[in-house]
Amino acid sequence: MKPSDATPPATDPLSAAFAAARAAGAAGETPVGAALVRDGTILAVAGNRTITDRDPTAHAEMLVIRQAARALGSERLVGCDLYVTLEPCAMCAGAISFARIRRLYWAAGDEKGGAVEHGPRFFSQPTCHHSPELYGGFRESEAAELLRDFFRARR
Repeated sequence: MKPSDATPPATDPLSAAFAAARAAGAAGETPVGAALVRDGTILAVAGNRTITDRDPTAHAEMLVIRQAARALGSERLVGCDLYVTLEPCAMCAGAISFARIRRLYWAAGDEKGGAVEHGPRFFSQPTCHHSPELYGGFRESEAAELLRDFFRARR
């Protein structure tokens, strides 16, 4: 089990996502975390693992979608909600749509790489098959500070 795979002790999904983001940052990964929930139960928690896994698709969102799909035995995550510390990119937004996630909650917006409120605004495109309910800005300053501190320490 990798450090960003460990389920944090938090019961609040956004707190679990933040714990996973911090663990990812401590492992040298960009500190982004995600938690996927169904019926009030956290099914999966992960932080970014692109460097650890040598996999450009190992974003926190992709990892929790994969874990939850395996746990539920279905590629459709109907009735599931996704909590993320950073606005998802286009790749993750596509996976969220294909997985049929019910609601998406995120902390900080991402002007450069985000695809929900920024960039391509994936879910408002006519080619998008499924759009979750969208809720952004939760604990935004905390998420932004986590990312700023991480990148400041690397420059």
